[in-house]
Amino acid sequence: MGSVIVAAALFSTTFAVSAANAPEPARPVIVVLGDSISAEYGLPRDTGWVALMRQRLTEQRIDYSVANASISGDTTSGGRARLPALMQRLKPSIVIVELGANDALRGVPLATTEDNLRTIIEQAQQAHAKVVLVGMYVPPNYGPDYTQKFHDLYGQLARQLHVQLVPFLLAGIADKPDMFQPDQIHPTQQAQPVLLNNVWPAVKPLLRTSSPH
Repeated sequence: MGSVIVAAALFSTTFAVSAANAPEPARPVIVVLGDSISAEYGLPRDTGWVALMRQRLTEQRIDYSVANASISGDTTSGGRARLPALMQRLKPSIVIVELGANDALRGVPLATTEDNLRTIIEQAQQAHAKVVLVGMYVPPNYGPDYTQKFHDLYGQLARQLHVQLVPFLLAGIADKPDMFQPDQIHPTQQAQPVLLNNVWPAVKPLLRTSSPH
């Protein structure tokens, strides 16, 4: 009789351990493919808009993980080169693309920027990820024609490829010098909630807010 009890106890213990070690369903992943504005340049760690988005998801009990794959100084060419490995490793369900400003700063032709962004979006879509494209303006010293064409590029791609668009990441702070670091390029810590609020309306409709039963 005692051996039966011991065997039953061992079975129940083994079952409990197996259940505890069973992998949880993987959380869907949001990847942010960006440059210095998303990479917390000049900011304390975990205070940028991407970190604030991670906090908001937690607060609203929306079960996603966020991978910030942003690199200061990155261009659309850099993002295009990095994306395939990120897609393979992280298998994101959403990709937020915040690139292009450094192309303009380096004088990259608009056609090249457009081709790179188009390829990034299409590669993400081919991997069954939804895409949010984050629009930007460049400083007016490039001339009004270039500045407008650069900004229009984002809206055109969003319409053609049917992706969510953030019209302008820096909306609400662009004309407020005190919201920028001394370089007048990178937003301050105080500006980060504004950036998140600019991005959130484009991201929220793509989120799966409840787990399937």
